[in-house]
Amino acid sequence: MGFVSRAFKGRPRDQPRDARVPPGQYLVRDFPVLSAGPTPHTPLAEWSFSIDGEVDAEKHWTWEELRALPSETVTRDIHCVTKWSKLDTIWEGVSVDTLLEGVETAADYVMAVCDGGYTTNLPLEDLTGGKAWIAHAFDGQPLESQHGGPGRLLVPHLYFWKSAKWIRGLRLMNDDSPGFWETYGYHMYGDPWLEQRYSGD
Repeated sequence: MGFVSRAFKGRPRDQPRDARVPPGQYLVRDFPVLSAGPTPHTPLAEWSFSIDGEVDAEKHWTWEELRALPSETVTRDIHCVTKWSKLDTIWEGVSVDTLLEGVETAADYVMAVCDGGYTTNLPLEDLTGGKAWIAHAFDGQPLESQHGGPGRLLVPHLYFWKSAKWIRGLRLMNDDSPGFWETYGYHMYGDPWLEQRYSGD
């Protein structure tokens, strides 16, 4: 049996339709935890973040160096491909725009690279212009490991599997390439408003 099952419908909910909730989604108050494998626990002293690939020069940060960068607090709605949505989530993190300052590249795509071997692909333009962060706090508290801490990618306008947990780097690429879930049939882009859950949607 494959990883992708179109039979999964999510839990039914008898609730009014909210204009902020994409088609096929239902609201939750909790924060469901879904992962492809065990939860990594990298000590902060060993944690690092990098931007590499099709760049003029690689950039690297330790955890302390990343936390020393300017952070932003943002409130965003999030939408999981398994059909739950959570509104007005509050995150704190470093804008990807800040990390890309001074990086020279002709790349159009990015592969998010994470602890545990997880990857996911995104267009570079979906990470810039104030649309994405490396989040290190949720709801005013340090981000818990089960939710991707110490740092996760936050790209709230796409399905939440694109907001890769346990992020360790962004690899810039000239050509698009599937990440972990994309190789198992998930959509290459993942727009919740277009219900781009699976390849072909």
